[in-house]
Amino acid sequence: MATALETTTAVEKNRTKPHREDLKVGENLCMFCTAKCCCYFALPIDTPTEWTDFEYIRWYLLHDRATVFVEEECWYLLVHTRCKHLRDDNLCGIYETRPQICREYTTDKCEYEDDWVYDQYFETAEQVEEYAEAVLGPRNGRGIRSPKPDPLKVLDFA
Repeated sequence: MATALETTTAVEKNRTKPHREDLKVGENLCMFCTAKCCCYFALPIDTPTEWTDFEYIRWYLLHDRATVFVEEECWYLLVHTRCKHLRDDNLCGIYETRPQICREYTTDKCEYEDDWVYDQYFETAEQVEEYAEAVLGPRNGRGIRSPKPDPLKVLDFA
């Protein structure tokens, strides 16, 4: 005979995620979500305008679990890290004493639907270097790519 926990787990695995507009009275999105908002934090950063700015962004991306994104012309450092109070059931372990930022967060524009898209998204320092070169031009007159080789000589066999 299955225990209550095993039955609940089996039901949760088979449950389909309802659409935002299909929630019943008393339900909220968090009951059906994987707690995406508790698995990262994003901090606004200055919009890069010169090579030095891009160098800082490249440095951020040399660290594990860091990405940078742009949304509505604002740049953000995104750190992928799970909140230490997020429980295995994806609910908050300190809900009653959670920080103010968590209390103020709403699900009005959250990523529940899984279709979130950023204007720009950088995962590697090399991507930032290429973007910077496209925006600012080659640094010190030299690009990140290898120089173009001389054209092959045409041999005349006649």
